[in-house]
Amino acid sequence: MLRRLLRVVLALVALGFLGYGLARNWDETTAKLAGLSPWVLLGAFAAVLAGQLCHLVAWRQVLAGLGSPLPVRVAGRIMFVGQLGKYIPGSVWAYAAMMELGRDHGSPPRRTFACISLSLVINLGVALAIAAATLAGRDALREAWYLVLLVPVIAVCLHPRVLTWGLNLALRLARKEPLETVLPGRTVLVATAWTALGWFVYGLHIWLLAGRWDLYVVATGAYAFAWATGLLAVVVPAGVGVREGALVLVLAPLVGQGAALAVAVVSRLAFTLADVAAAGVAFLLGRQRPSSVPVYADQKGSGSTALTPDRNLSGSPEA
Repeated sequence: MLRRLLRVVLALVALGFLGYGLARNWDETTAKLAGLSPWVLLGAFAAVLAGQLCHLVAWRQVLAGLGSPLPVRVAGRIMFVGQLGKYIPGSVWAYAAMMELGRDHGSPPRRTFACISLSLVINLGVALAIAAATLAGRDALREAWYLVLLVPVIAVCLHPRVLTWGLNLALRLARKEPLETVLPGRTVLVATAWTALGWFVYGLHIWLLAGRWDLYVVATGAYAFAWATGLLAVVVPAGVGVREGALVLVLAPLVGQGAALAVAVVSRLAFTLADVAAAGVAFLLGRQRPSSVPVYADQKGSGSTALTPDRNLSGSPEA
């Protein structure tokens, strides 16, 4: 109870600083917001959705490599609906929701847990690498130089054998059975490529909102840096306030404090709406008839063929 209260307080503090910045630059910020055309807003929203789709493909690739190949629409239901839990104070709700949804669609909880963890590591590594490459020499990166040191560490951790060892250790701590196979290196490479593409698509929405057509590369790095900073602030739900502050830190010297604040606010709104829209569409498209969902040996019921958790969706043993 105390930890949850602390998370809420820290989130409110972060939002308080953001609100203070908005109040100090109210005229400039509102002028920037008023100057955004509906087409720019629509384009930014579309870019966020497209980036989310790229990351879904990467997430599905990882889950398939772990032994649970699922259609895109089903993987989308697990990922997009489950990740709404990130808006709840605490770090376990998104995990719990996705693991339960994965179980409903034939993916054992340990595989879904491993997929979520690995996808976060890949996302963080790619985001930091992009930020380091695109923001070299910027004040924000010089102030947060220690984040760049995580890039080689994450690269080592993504080696299949190191990765499998780390995931099995996490599963043991979570009292789950270990993974049956080592995640193929090709799967990691493909997932990393799709993740990187997603980040460059996300950069489009900052580029459009900033209105500076020469800043696409910096806009991409700015959002990657902001997201990674928000993710590492694990005590704040969904990095609210922290992500916006980091984004303003990078953009303010280029477009002005008020304009940077406007971009940060609209960016957060675009992602929140996109999360809800993606979850709604995925929920409807990813529905399966009960008869099409595998039943595991530890599930009760009659009239269904039981599959052990060590079998994939086709019913054949995993390698």
